[in-house]
Order: sequence, then C-alpha cells, then structure tokens
Amino acid sequence: MSLHIVALPAFLDNYVWAVAHEGQALVVDPGDASVVENWLAAHDLRLTTLLITHHHADHTAGLAALKARHRPRVFGPDEAIDGLDDVLRGGETLALAPFGTARVLAVPGHTLGHIAYHLPAHDLLFCGDTLFSAGCGRLFEGTPAQLHQSLQALAALPDATRVCCTHEYTLANLRFAAAVEPANPDRATREREAQALREQGLPTLPVRLAEERRYNPFLRCDEPAVMAAASREAGRPLMPGAEVLAALRAWKDHF
Repeated sequence: MSLHIVALPAFLDNYVWAVAHEGQALVVDPGDASVVENWLAAHDLRLTTLLITHHHADHTAGLAALKARHRPRVFGPDEAIDGLDDVLRGGETLALAPFGTARVLAVPGHTLGHIAYHLPAHDLLFCGDTLFSAGCGRLFEGTPAQLHQSLQALAALPDATRVCCTHEYTLANLRFAAAVEPANPDRATREREAQALREQGLPTLPVRLAEERRYNPFLRCDEPAVMAAASREAGRPLMPGAEVLAALRAWKDHF
C-alpha cells in the first residue's frame, strides 16, 4: 500500500503533514486550517483523521474549524486540547484505515504529554517538536532526563524510519551541530544537501533516522566528541546522556 505524503508549509517555518490514500486524508498537527482546506480541495480528498502531538497553538489552532466542517476522528495527548475524540498517553496501537496501524509513543520533554505516532508499515514517524533534523525541541515543560529518554526511544526505531517533524529548522540546527562536531563529515554532507533543497524551495524533510543518528548531536550524547564539546561549554566534565543533553540544549538556546 502506497501513501502520498506531503509537508504543507504554514506560518513562518511550520509544516502540517498530510497523508492521502484512497480518497481519504490524514493530517498531523493542523496549526493552520486554511492550508489543509486548500490541499483537500485541490486533491478532492475527504478528511477522516487528525493526529495531534502536543498542545501548542501552532499545532492545534486549526483543529476546531477542521473538525466542525469535516467531522474527522481526532487523536491527541492528555493535554489541554479541545476537540479530541481519543485521548492518548503512549503505548496505544491505533487502527487508522486506510492508512495502516500507528503506534503511539510517549515522548515528554518539550511538553509533558507530548506523543509521537509511528506507522511502521510505511516507515513514518510524526514526532511533532520532540525531534528535529539535527536538533530537538526546547524544554518548555519537561526535564532533560525526560527529553533524553524520549529521544533515545525515537532513535531506537528502525533505520528506514522517515522523520516527519513540524518545523523547517534544519539549516539552523546544522550550524549548531557544526559547532559541536566541526569534523563530522556526515553533518557537512547533510548541510550541503539541505542547502540545495532550500534553494529550490523544497523541504529538507522527511529524513531517514539512520542519517540523523550520524550527525544530530542530541542523539549522540554518549559520543566522545559531543561529550567533550558539551563539557567545554558547561565548564565541567559531564556524564553521558541527560547531563550532556541538558548542556547541549542550554547551549543551543543561546546559540
């Protein structure tokens, strides 16, 4: 079964992920209803499913209008979100015909109830603002330990998994990754490829998880070079894992 997947640009740098199959549509994090409506109309699709990863307005602001007009089934986390039909906490398996099965993963850190959706039959991961290409989300509600555990859970998914995150932050993240690991050749390759895509007006996403593990510093918190860079920035030796991630995130916040 082949799905048509597209990243719909919204606001300054958001993506609303949209999936079409057999005349039906599944949409993830509809911050802007208008971009979804335009896409549905252009392709004569019926919206049947909405997936929400977390409560921030740029991921939910279009939910009410889309639900009122199309009556899709709405899945989302146990957070302050109006309009959910199914409240999820992680560990669930969803039957999303005709799109296949989705595993729900609890990935707290950016927000406390943040979830991700993994569609293993299609190698798709809708991860909201937890994992970005070459980066990760800010710690607005959770702890470094929570975010590190969440990122490790995502990093453990199969190599072929396509990371569908919700912001076009790739080039900025790669500049930070260059400060952390200036000699990493995989990071340099990704930067060239991402720059070429943006010059053509194309998204840098999705990206294979196998690639992300080679240059995303937030997935490499036990790598000696990453640990050394984070320790220098922190001004003290750091333990691998959550301590390194906390230092990297603080560094990135002011980079």
